[in-house]
Amino acid sequence: MAVPEHTDVIVIGGGPGGSTAAALLARHGFDVILLERERFPRDHVGESLLPASMPILQELGVLGQVEAAGFPKKYGATMLWGSDPEPWSWRFSETNRTWPHAYQVWRPTFDKILLDNARTNGVRVLEQRAVTRPILEGDTVTGVTYRTPDGAIAAILADWTIDASGQSAILGRSLDLRQWDDYFRNMAVYAYFQGASRLPEPDAANIFIESYRHGWTWSIPLADSKASVGIVVDSQLGQRGVAELGARDYYTHQLHSATRTARMVADARMIAAPRVIKDWSYTSDRMIGDGWILVGDAACFIDPLFSSGVHLAMVSALMAAAYIHVVSADPTMRQPAARLYQQLYRKEYGHFRELARLFYASNRAVESYFWEARRIIGDDDRESRRSFIRAVAGQAPRGYERAVLDKGNLPTDLTDAIQEIESGRTQRSRDFDHIPLHNAVPRLAEGACLERGLTFADDQFQWSALLITPDRPEGAPVSQLVAALISCIDGQRTTAQILTRLTEGIESADQRQMATEAIMATLRILHTDGAVAL
Repeated sequence: MAVPEHTDVIVIGGGPGGSTAAALLARHGFDVILLERERFPRDHVGESLLPASMPILQELGVLGQVEAAGFPKKYGATMLWGSDPEPWSWRFSETNRTWPHAYQVWRPTFDKILLDNARTNGVRVLEQRAVTRPILEGDTVTGVTYRTPDGAIAAILADWTIDASGQSAILGRSLDLRQWDDYFRNMAVYAYFQGASRLPEPDAANIFIESYRHGWTWSIPLADSKASVGIVVDSQLGQRGVAELGARDYYTHQLHSATRTARMVADARMIAAPRVIKDWSYTSDRMIGDGWILVGDAACFIDPLFSSGVHLAMVSALMAAAYIHVVSADPTMRQPAARLYQQLYRKEYGHFRELARLFYASNRAVESYFWEARRIIGDDDRESRRSFIRAVAGQAPRGYERAVLDKGNLPTDLTDAIQEIESGRTQRSRDFDHIPLHNAVPRLAEGACLERGLTFADDQFQWSALLITPDRPEGAPVSQLVAALISCIDGQRTTAQILTRLTEGIESADQRQMATEAIMATLRILHTDGAVAL
């Protein structure tokens, strides 16, 4: 084997996560080599995007290309699920005014747009290079070996290796990091159709999800009258069915059991043989270490119910690029930023996991072994449950959460906990209007405090003031105004004294009035959230 070359960063995999991380790092001046085992365009499932990915596409500079590609605009989702026997819809515009739609993308085209963008930004993209293993020095990853198109083995050394290899999980498997999820023991079989019918307007471009006796189906409308249509079933029973009938016959038989999905493909032509994905839900012991970072499916993959795969890949890629950038500039950030990377990634993954778990458990549209098992098997991950409650109660929902609450038959303890938090917020907001604020003495609620901590904001890791509360023990970053206000709340000063202190030095009466209104509005929010008592 020839003497290995050296680069700043190796990225394994050219999917959305790998291409995003590589492009952003190259912009920061890093020498980046991306190794992709296939040649693009290549087939890939996971066509349904979320609005949360839109600002990242904008940051990458590819949103115009995505818009011009002719992908159908996805305004929401339509489901036959929960307690309602008829299909129901929700729209992104209900919870996201900035980005009221996403796209249903053809992944060969979409992924190539992102990979070509990485090239444009200076990344050396080497296709048809399959990474075989990491190069280790103790616990540190110092590079990788890979197979060239002619079958030879070559190596590259690097300061950093980002594993964006998808479910191949090159580093995760080599370092024995993967943990399978016992709750989501499901299997998917999917195929593509030409000429499938769509939902009636205004939901024609929605993803359609239908629960049926043995699991659930998805139907994603794509450009050129194509559709991605899949089934999700119990892994053990599904593997047995595929072994007995073959993938195509088993898939067709299951589709016929989902009446509405079956109607949508009744006059369509299957244009590719069905493919099988089994035992897909997993996470990793660690997602970041000495010289390496996991992004996207290489780190974790949750049930595809909420189309979270591309979103998690691009968000983690954004954080991975920011991590390498900040640590290269300030090595003292290595450990705190690594802890925050893993904390934030696990929190985002855990939110989708709890959401999917509750959605499965709440389905009352169908009675069968598949659904009853998923109502009973549910694990007792109390921290994930508490995190979900904190994220949902009183906060601006992303859309899915409200669908879970409105359409599902949820455990009483969860609905009671959410209702308790939301009722408390409503009552505190009402009380605020009747408090004699001028003489009132604000005080921090028990367990609330202001701390300096590391945050990820504006696409970078940075130190910031954090408001710690019992409902948000991880802390929420706050503005300078909020930090200044909280610093003045000592249980002795009245609201009037605090206002005088914070507005002193402002000479203009109009500016002083504006500052006073901003401070009072902030105090109201803190009181409503339960961080400040009056």
